[in-house]
Amino acid sequence: MRVAIAADHAGFLLKTSLVELLKQDGHEVLDLGAFNADRSDYPDFARAVGEALQRGLAERGVLICGSGVGVCIAANKMRGIRACVCHDTYSARQGVEHDDMNVIVLGARVIGVELAAEVVRAFLGARFNGIERYVARLKKVEQMEREACA
Repeated sequence: MRVAIAADHAGFLLKTSLVELLKQDGHEVLDLGAFNADRSDYPDFARAVGEALQRGLAERGVLICGSGVGVCIAANKMRGIRACVCHDTYSARQGVEHDDMNVIVLGARVIGVELAAEVVRAFLGARFNGIERYVARLKKVEQMEREACA
């Protein structure tokens, strides 16, 4: 799978570990920064991953900041991006299966490397199940997005 990944300064070290893990697992990785731990602004990285998904350069995204909250808020401002902070495998898997989540968000100050790896693997291994009620709910969310961006 093609995966776009980015983090601000607070998430830089966790991102570095996850990039290596994703490559080892056979994923094509689009690393969009940060490339060091110098202070940076999370909206820039949310935009980079969001645009990569919008342009079809990646199928899924991974975003990391200190708590996960800021970058999640920023990512969800972009059309077609369904991002959620997940620090457990159930939410990571179910968010894709039921809600067609396409970006997982992690808080580097909240989750350790090993659990983050399990969570990202659960996210990438999941598929939207297309059950009628989930499709109907997703269409309502998409309608809300169209109305808000009009």
